Amino acid sequence: MTGYNSNGEVATSNGNGHSNGHSNGQKTADYTAQENASKNGGKIECYLTPEELRAIRVLNEDTYPYEVIQEIADFIIKGSGMRPKIGIICGSGLGSLAEIIQDPKIFEYEKIPNFPVSTVEGHAGKLVLGTLEGATVMAMQGRFHFYEGYPLAKCSMPVRVMKLCGVEYLFATNAAGGINPRYAVGDIMLMHDHVNMLGFAGNSPLQGPNDPRFGPRFPALVNSYNKEMINKALEISKTMGIESNVHVGVYSCLGGPNYETIAELKALRMMGVDAVGMSTVHEVITARHCDMKVFAFSLITNKCATEYSDKKDEEATHEEVMAVAKNRQKACCELVARLVREIHASAS
Repeated sequence: MTGYNSNGEVATSNGNGHSNGHSNGQKTADYTAQENASKNGGKIECYLTPEELRAIRVLNEDTYPYEVIQEIADFIIKGSGMRPKIGIICGSGLGSLAEIIQDPKIFEYEKIPNFPVSTVEGHAGKLVLGTLEGATVMAMQGRFHFYEGYPLAKCSMPVRVMKLCGVEYLFATNAAGGINPRYAVGDIMLMHDHVNMLGFAGNSPLQGPNDPRFGPRFPALVNSYNKEMINKALEISKTMGIESNVHVGVYSCLGGPNYETIAELKALRMMGVDAVGMSTVHEVITARHCDMKVFAFSLITNKCATEYSDKKDEEATHEEVMAVAKNRQKACCELVARLVREIHASAS
Protein backbone atom coordinates (compact mmCIF):
# COMPACT_ATOMS: atom_id res chain seq x y z
CA MET A 1 0.00 0.00 0.00
CA THR A 2 0.98 3.66 -0.20
CA GLY A 3 1.57 5.34 3.13
CA TYR A 4 3.72 7.98 4.77
CA ASN A 5 6.94 7.71 6.71
CA SER A 6 7.81 9.65 9.86
CA ASN A 7 8.82 12.67 7.77
CA GLY A 8 5.44 12.86 6.09
CA GLU A 9 6.85 11.60 2.77
CA VAL A 10 5.10 9.06 0.55
CA ALA A 11 6.45 5.57 1.08
CA THR A 12 5.49 2.22 -0.45
CA SER A 13 4.87 -0.82 1.69
CA ASN A 14 6.52 -4.18 0.96
CA GLY A 15 3.04 -5.73 1.18
CA ASN A 16 3.44 -7.31 4.60
CA GLY A 17 0.41 -6.58 6.77
CA HIS A 18 -1.11 -3.60 4.92
CA SER A 19 -2.37 -5.05 1.65
CA ASN A 20 -6.00 -4.11 2.44
CA GLY A 21 -5.18 -0.41 2.73
CA HIS A 22 -6.18 -0.15 6.40
CA SER A 23 -4.05 0.02 9.51
CA ASN A 24 -4.67 -2.59 12.21
CA GLY A 25 -3.68 -0.23 15.00
CA GLN A 26 -0.55 0.76 16.88
CA LYS A 27 0.79 -2.79 17.17
CA THR A 28 0.89 -3.21 13.39
CA ALA A 29 2.49 0.19 12.87
CA ASP A 30 5.16 -0.56 15.49
CA TYR A 31 5.88 -3.94 13.95
CA THR A 32 6.25 -2.39 10.49
CA ALA A 33 8.60 0.26 11.87
CA GLN A 34 10.79 -2.34 13.60
CA GLU A 35 10.85 -4.55 10.51
CA ASN A 36 11.94 -1.69 8.25
CA ALA A 37 14.51 -0.52 10.78
CA SER A 38 16.30 -3.85 10.56
CA LYS A 39 16.40 -3.55 6.77
CA ASN A 40 17.40 0.11 6.56
CA GLY A 41 20.38 0.24 8.86
CA GLY A 42 18.39 1.34 11.88
CA LYS A 43 16.37 4.03 10.08
CA ILE A 44 12.75 3.68 11.20
CA GLU A 45 9.98 4.18 8.63
CA CYS A 46 6.43 3.85 9.92
CA TYR A 47 3.82 3.50 7.18
CA LEU A 48 0.62 5.44 7.78
CA THR A 49 -2.47 5.96 5.69
CA PRO A 50 -3.29 9.55 4.65
CA GLU A 51 -6.20 9.48 7.13
CA GLU A 52 -3.88 8.44 9.98
CA LEU A 53 -1.38 11.15 9.09
CA ARG A 54 -4.10 13.80 9.03
CA ALA A 55 -5.32 12.61 12.43
CA ILE A 56 -1.81 13.01 13.85
CA ARG A 57 -1.51 16.50 12.40
CA VAL A 58 -4.92 17.50 13.81
CA LEU A 59 -3.87 16.16 17.23
CA ASN A 60 -0.73 18.26 17.13
CA GLU A 61 -2.73 21.34 16.09
CA ASP A 62 -5.09 20.85 19.01
CA THR A 63 -2.41 21.56 21.61
CA TYR A 64 -2.39 25.12 22.90
CA PRO A 65 0.78 25.99 24.83
CA TYR A 66 0.84 29.10 26.98
CA GLU A 67 2.64 31.14 24.32
CA VAL A 68 -0.03 30.44 21.67
CA ILE A 69 -2.85 31.39 24.04
CA GLN A 70 -0.94 34.54 24.97
CA GLU A 71 -0.73 35.44 21.27
CA ILE A 72 -4.51 35.03 20.91
CA ALA A 73 -5.13 37.15 24.01
CA ASP A 74 -2.74 39.86 22.78
CA PHE A 75 -4.55 39.94 19.42
CA ILE A 76 -7.90 40.48 21.16
CA ILE A 77 -6.59 43.07 23.63
CA LYS A 78 -4.87 45.03 20.87
CA GLY A 79 -7.89 44.84 18.56
CA SER A 80 -10.40 45.87 21.22
CA GLY A 81 -8.32 48.15 23.42
CA MET A 82 -9.93 46.48 26.44
CA ARG A 83 -9.04 44.23 29.34
CA PRO A 84 -12.31 42.62 30.41
CA LYS A 85 -12.94 41.51 33.97
CA ILE A 86 -15.99 39.32 33.34
CA GLY A 87 -16.26 36.57 30.74
CA ILE A 88 -19.61 35.20 29.50
CA ILE A 89 -20.20 31.99 27.55
CA CYS A 90 -23.58 32.07 25.81
CA GLY A 91 -25.33 28.72 25.53
CA SER A 92 -27.62 27.45 22.75
CA GLY A 93 -30.16 30.12 21.85
CA LEU A 94 -28.76 32.50 24.46
CA GLY A 95 -26.55 34.53 22.14
CA SER A 96 -28.71 37.57 22.91
CA LEU A 97 -26.71 37.89 26.14
CA ALA A 98 -23.90 39.30 24.01
CA GLU A 99 -26.28 41.64 22.18
CA ILE A 100 -26.93 43.73 25.30
CA ILE A 101 -23.22 44.66 25.50
CA GLN A 102 -22.67 48.35 24.79
CA ASP A 103 -20.03 49.81 22.45
CA PRO A 104 -19.15 46.31 21.23
CA LYS A 105 -15.95 45.27 19.51
CA ILE A 106 -16.76 42.09 17.58
CA PHE A 107 -14.34 39.39 16.47
CA GLU A 108 -15.52 36.55 14.27
CA TYR A 109 -13.96 33.27 15.42
CA GLU A 110 -12.62 32.47 11.98
CA LYS A 111 -10.64 35.71 11.96
CA ILE A 112 -8.98 35.14 15.35
CA PRO A 113 -5.59 33.44 14.93
CA ASN A 114 -5.54 29.79 16.12
CA PHE A 115 -9.20 29.95 17.24
CA PRO A 116 -11.65 27.10 16.56
CA VAL A 117 -14.97 27.62 14.74
CA SER A 118 -18.38 26.71 16.18
CA THR A 119 -20.52 24.51 13.91
CA VAL A 120 -23.77 24.35 15.90
CA GLU A 121 -27.01 26.12 14.97
CA GLY A 122 -27.75 28.84 17.51
CA HIS A 123 -24.05 29.60 18.04
CA ALA A 124 -23.06 32.69 16.03
CA GLY A 125 -19.32 32.19 16.31
CA LYS A 126 -18.42 35.66 17.52
CA LEU A 127 -16.42 37.12 20.39
CA VAL A 128 -17.88 40.37 21.71
CA LEU A 129 -16.10 42.84 24.01
CA GLY A 130 -17.62 45.96 25.48
CA THR A 131 -19.33 47.27 28.59
CA LEU A 132 -22.30 45.89 30.50
CA GLU A 133 -23.69 47.72 33.54
CA GLY A 134 -20.43 49.66 33.75
CA ALA A 135 -18.20 46.58 33.71
CA THR A 136 -15.88 45.60 30.88
CA VAL A 137 -16.97 42.19 29.65
CA MET A 138 -16.08 39.59 27.04
CA ALA A 139 -18.76 37.27 25.65
CA MET A 140 -18.62 34.18 23.47
CA GLN A 141 -21.57 33.88 21.09
CA GLY A 142 -21.08 30.18 20.56
CA ARG A 143 -18.97 27.60 22.34
CA PHE A 144 -17.20 24.42 21.19
CA HIS A 145 -18.44 20.93 21.94
CA PHE A 146 -16.85 17.52 22.31
CA TYR A 147 -19.36 16.07 19.81
CA GLU A 148 -18.13 18.47 17.10
CA GLY A 149 -14.91 16.48 17.09
CA TYR A 150 -12.91 18.90 19.21
CA PRO A 151 -10.93 17.50 22.16
CA LEU A 152 -11.93 18.92 25.53
CA ALA A 153 -8.73 20.98 25.81
CA LYS A 154 -9.74 22.78 22.62
CA CYS A 155 -13.37 23.16 23.72
CA SER A 156 -12.29 25.00 26.85
CA MET A 157 -9.23 26.79 25.44
CA PRO A 158 -11.15 30.12 25.14
CA VAL A 159 -11.46 30.16 28.94
CA ARG A 160 -7.67 30.39 29.17
CA VAL A 161 -7.73 33.15 26.54
CA MET A 162 -10.18 35.00 28.77
CA LYS A 163 -7.86 34.56 31.73
CA LEU A 164 -4.91 36.05 29.88
CA CYS A 165 -7.11 38.92 28.70
CA GLY A 166 -7.74 39.79 32.35
CA VAL A 167 -11.00 37.98 33.14
CA GLU A 168 -11.53 37.12 36.82
CA TYR A 169 -15.17 35.98 36.73
CA LEU A 170 -16.64 33.43 34.34
CA PHE A 171 -20.40 33.31 33.64
CA ALA A 172 -21.27 30.08 31.81
CA THR A 173 -24.79 29.48 30.52
CA ASN A 174 -26.33 26.49 28.78
CA ALA A 175 -29.55 24.95 27.58
CA ALA A 176 -30.30 21.74 29.47
CA GLY A 177 -32.85 19.01 29.91
CA GLY A 178 -34.60 18.92 33.27
CA ILE A 179 -34.37 15.59 35.07
CA ASN A 180 -35.68 16.84 38.40
CA PRO A 181 -39.48 16.39 38.20
CA ARG A 182 -40.02 19.73 39.99
CA TYR A 183 -38.43 21.62 37.10
CA ALA A 184 -40.64 23.08 34.36
CA VAL A 185 -39.68 24.12 30.85
CA GLY A 186 -38.41 27.71 31.01
CA ASP A 187 -37.07 27.43 34.56
CA ILE A 188 -33.53 28.48 35.42
CA MET A 189 -31.24 26.24 37.44
CA LEU A 190 -28.29 27.89 39.16
CA MET A 191 -25.48 25.34 39.19
CA HIS A 192 -23.91 24.63 42.58
CA ASP A 193 -22.19 21.38 41.58
CA HIS A 194 -21.74 18.99 38.67
CA VAL A 195 -21.22 15.32 37.82
CA ASN A 196 -18.50 15.01 35.19
CA MET A 197 -19.53 11.95 33.16
CA LEU A 198 -16.88 12.64 30.51
CA GLY A 199 -14.33 12.62 33.33
CA PHE A 200 -15.59 9.21 34.42
CA ALA A 201 -14.59 8.00 30.94
CA GLY A 202 -11.09 9.45 31.35
CA ASN A 203 -11.60 12.66 29.34
CA SER A 204 -10.40 15.92 30.87
CA PRO A 205 -9.48 19.35 29.50
CA LEU A 206 -6.41 19.15 31.77
CA GLN A 207 -4.98 15.97 30.24
CA GLY A 208 -1.36 16.12 29.19
CA PRO A 209 1.54 18.11 30.61
CA ASN A 210 0.53 20.77 33.13
CA ASP A 211 1.75 24.34 32.73
CA PRO A 212 1.94 25.86 36.23
CA ARG A 213 1.47 29.33 34.72
CA PHE A 214 -2.20 28.35 34.34
CA GLY A 215 -2.67 26.36 37.53
CA PRO A 216 -1.69 23.33 39.64
CA ARG A 217 -1.39 19.77 38.40
CA PHE A 218 -4.19 18.53 40.68
CA PRO A 219 -6.82 21.29 41.17
CA ALA A 220 -9.56 20.88 43.77
CA LEU A 221 -13.15 21.25 42.54
CA VAL A 222 -15.09 20.99 45.82
CA ASN A 223 -16.20 24.63 45.64
CA SER A 224 -16.23 25.16 41.89
CA TYR A 225 -19.31 27.39 41.83
CA ASN A 226 -19.08 30.66 43.74
CA LYS A 227 -21.60 30.61 46.60
CA GLU A 228 -21.67 34.39 46.95
CA MET A 229 -22.73 34.84 43.32
CA ILE A 230 -25.36 32.08 43.65
CA ASN A 231 -26.86 33.86 46.67
CA LYS A 232 -26.83 37.21 44.85
CA ALA A 233 -28.56 35.62 41.85
CA LEU A 234 -31.27 34.23 44.14
CA GLU A 235 -31.82 37.69 45.60
CA ILE A 236 -32.01 39.18 42.11
CA SER A 237 -34.55 36.55 41.05
CA LYS A 238 -36.81 37.72 43.91
CA THR A 239 -36.62 41.35 42.82
CA MET A 240 -37.42 40.20 39.27
CA GLY A 241 -40.43 38.23 40.51
CA ILE A 242 -39.22 34.93 39.05
CA GLU A 243 -38.03 33.22 42.24
CA SER A 244 -40.54 30.37 41.78
CA ASN A 245 -38.89 29.56 38.46
CA VAL A 246 -35.31 29.59 39.77
CA HIS A 247 -33.70 26.57 41.40
CA VAL A 248 -30.27 25.56 42.67
CA GLY A 249 -29.13 22.17 41.44
CA VAL A 250 -26.60 19.74 40.02
CA TYR A 251 -25.69 19.60 36.32
CA SER A 252 -24.13 16.79 34.35
CA CYS A 253 -22.40 16.88 30.97
CA LEU A 254 -22.64 13.97 28.54
CA GLY A 255 -20.76 13.73 25.27
CA GLY A 256 -23.70 13.96 22.83
CA PRO A 257 -24.74 14.78 20.18
CA ASN A 258 -27.55 12.29 20.79
CA TYR A 259 -29.99 12.94 23.61
CA GLU A 260 -30.02 10.53 26.53
CA THR A 261 -31.78 7.18 26.85
CA ILE A 262 -34.39 6.53 29.54
CA ALA A 263 -31.97 4.25 31.40
CA GLU A 264 -29.23 6.90 31.34
CA LEU A 265 -31.60 9.56 32.65
CA LYS A 266 -32.77 7.28 35.47
CA ALA A 267 -29.15 6.57 36.41
CA LEU A 268 -28.31 10.28 36.44
CA ARG A 269 -31.31 11.05 38.62
CA MET A 270 -30.22 8.36 41.09
CA MET A 271 -26.84 10.12 41.22
CA GLY A 272 -28.50 13.37 42.26
CA VAL A 273 -28.35 15.12 38.88
CA ASP A 274 -31.08 17.72 38.27
CA ALA A 275 -30.28 18.79 34.70
CA VAL A 276 -28.21 17.39 31.84
CA GLY A 277 -26.50 18.92 28.83
CA MET A 278 -23.46 18.63 26.57
CA SER A 279 -21.20 21.47 27.70
CA THR A 280 -20.00 23.75 30.54
CA VAL A 281 -18.32 21.24 32.89
CA HIS A 282 -14.96 21.20 31.09
CA GLU A 283 -15.09 25.01 30.85
CA VAL A 284 -15.67 25.23 34.60
CA ILE A 285 -12.79 22.82 35.29
CA THR A 286 -10.49 24.97 33.15
CA ALA A 287 -11.68 28.17 34.82
CA ARG A 288 -11.13 26.82 38.31
CA HIS A 289 -7.73 25.48 37.28
CA CYS A 290 -6.67 29.06 36.50
CA ASP A 291 -8.35 30.44 39.64
CA MET A 292 -11.35 32.19 38.09
CA LYS A 293 -14.57 32.64 40.06
CA VAL A 294 -17.43 30.78 38.38
CA PHE A 295 -21.17 31.38 38.10
CA ALA A 296 -23.21 29.10 35.85
CA PHE A 297 -26.84 28.42 35.12
CA SER A 298 -28.94 26.14 32.93
CA LEU A 299 -32.08 27.22 31.13
CA ILE A 300 -34.38 24.19 31.25
CA THR A 301 -35.50 23.86 27.64
CA ASN A 302 -37.14 20.44 27.87
CA LYS A 303 -38.30 17.95 30.47
CA CYS A 304 -36.40 14.67 30.24
CA ALA A 305 -38.58 11.58 29.93
CA THR A 306 -37.74 9.05 32.64
CA GLU A 307 -40.51 6.56 31.84
CA TYR A 308 -40.88 4.46 28.72
CA SER A 309 -43.49 5.70 26.26
CA ASP A 310 -44.30 5.60 22.54
CA LYS A 311 -45.25 9.29 22.50
CA LYS A 312 -43.08 11.24 20.06
CA ASP A 313 -43.78 14.53 21.83
CA GLU A 314 -41.67 13.34 24.76
CA GLU A 315 -38.54 13.18 22.60
CA ALA A 316 -36.21 16.17 22.88
CA THR A 317 -35.38 18.15 19.73
CA HIS A 318 -32.92 20.95 18.99
CA GLU A 319 -35.76 23.06 17.57
CA GLU A 320 -37.56 22.84 20.91
CA VAL A 321 -34.41 23.90 22.75
CA MET A 322 -33.96 26.94 20.50
CA ALA A 323 -37.62 27.98 20.79
CA VAL A 324 -37.65 27.90 24.60
CA ALA A 325 -34.33 29.77 24.78
CA LYS A 326 -35.75 32.49 22.53
CA ASN A 327 -38.82 32.87 24.73
CA ARG A 328 -36.80 33.13 27.94
CA GLN A 329 -33.84 35.16 26.73
CA LYS A 330 -35.16 38.42 28.22
CA ALA A 331 -35.23 37.00 31.76
CA CYS A 332 -31.81 35.36 31.31
CA CYS A 333 -30.30 38.61 30.02
CA GLU A 334 -31.72 40.62 32.89
CA LEU A 335 -30.43 38.13 35.48
CA VAL A 336 -26.92 38.25 34.00
CA ALA A 337 -26.93 42.04 33.64
CA ARG A 338 -28.02 42.61 37.25
CA LEU A 339 -25.43 40.18 38.57
CA VAL A 340 -22.72 41.90 36.53
CA ARG A 341 -23.86 45.20 38.05
CA GLU A 342 -23.55 43.72 41.58
CA ILE A 343 -20.04 42.43 40.91
CA HIS A 344 -18.93 45.70 39.35
CA ALA A 345 -20.36 47.73 42.22
CA SER A 346 -18.70 45.56 44.88
CA ALA A 347 -15.33 45.81 43.13
CA SER A 348 -15.49 49.60 42.66
